[in-house]
Amino acid sequence: MNDAKPGNYRWVVVALLFFATTINYLDRQIIGYLKPTLAGEFHWTEEDYSHLVTVFTAAYAAGLLIFGGVIDKIGTKVGYTVSIIVWSISAMLHAIVKSTFGFGVVRVALGLGESGNFPAAIKAVAEWFPKRERAFATGLFNSGANIGAVVAPVLVPWILGIYGWQMAFLITGAIGFVWLIFWLIFYEIPSRHKKLTEAEFEFINSDTDEVVSPGDDNNVKWAQLLGFRQTWTFVVGKLLTDPIWWFFLFWLPSYFASTFNLDLKKPSLPLVIVYTATTIGSIGGGYLSSWLIKKGWPAFKARKTAMFIFALCVVPIISAKYATNIWQAVALISLAAAAHQAWSATIFTTASDMFPRKAVSSIVGIGGMAGAVGGMLFPLLIGYILDTYKKLGHIVTGYDIIFFICGCAYLLAWTLMHVLSPRMKKVEL
Repeated sequence: MNDAKPGNYRWVVVALLFFATTINYLDRQIIGYLKPTLAGEFHWTEEDYSHLVTVFTAAYAAGLLIFGGVIDKIGTKVGYTVSIIVWSISAMLHAIVKSTFGFGVVRVALGLGESGNFPAAIKAVAEWFPKRERAFATGLFNSGANIGAVVAPVLVPWILGIYGWQMAFLITGAIGFVWLIFWLIFYEIPSRHKKLTEAEFEFINSDTDEVVSPGDDNNVKWAQLLGFRQTWTFVVGKLLTDPIWWFFLFWLPSYFASTFNLDLKKPSLPLVIVYTATTIGSIGGGYLSSWLIKKGWPAFKARKTAMFIFALCVVPIISAKYATNIWQAVALISLAAAAHQAWSATIFTTASDMFPRKAVSSIVGIGGMAGAVGGMLFPLLIGYILDTYKKLGHIVTGYDIIFFICGCAYLLAWTLMHVLSPRMKKVEL
């Protein structure tokens, strides 16, 4: 590589991915803030709501498997375009449904569309960044999930109070089409981008074990990937930890409402604090392993050390049962949610560490599907636990059980990942 400064256009790409992920989570999470209003209008029980979460997650799981392979074949630019068009239209269609079944249908469509976000984004990071910057870049764009969650408790109650729940879906859904304009103007893969300097192109492709060749654009059949331990390493990590994030997204508003009488029709400071903490976790978590690599650590050791630290940071959420006021609960949940996003930014990067670029979207799709399957089953357990204890008059006890599961999940995932792939060796395809 020459001595010229590499340039910074790759960070423009991260900005695009950040805003797409923000919109992605805003569109999926809005139903959590409208839950009390919608439950009253459509007479939902906790199990009814858990079924809506489940059908969304099932569609998301199926979509991940489909989109992962499709994006490896058609590329990030077209793949992301298709994904955001589908999910934005689906988000807006929530405004016209008249029944619980109708909500189920549009949630399925939303899940299918939104499933393209992470396979496309992780592939874009692998295309635009060398290994030593990937975790930080992933942490930056992944923090968009948290910004969406910070915006939602402020924006949604405001729209709800003035215009009603239908307009909340319409406005948030339409934002995706604004992003699409910028995506089509500013994004292209490095080898075709006219604004990319030669120095930055060489920097992007500076990893000695990851040489770009014409064959890197060929898609890989996902069934072939199931024969590698590295695939199952990623799958296990996502399967056991993604459901915890789904719980944070879809049940925290009602947890605070039922346990501490939080009024969800007003802007919710506790929720803003929780999701602001997750933003710090995502960026800081992504930075940690990248910093260790720059210090000379092998990539696998840096990733695993960082993920072990994050797993330990989730454990204190078990003690949320002893919280005597809302701010104690906010502190414990904020730490756990921030640690999850730090974990998420790092585990995504392990996919591009262990697999060549041409297979990254497929691997993210397979692992994401596993995480979504866990996210599909966990809400059924949550709904059952909460309804059971609600009938007994002890719904808080139900949340205590759920928090115990959350606190143990990451250490279990880390242990199994280490057993499956101690050194996270690069797969040769």
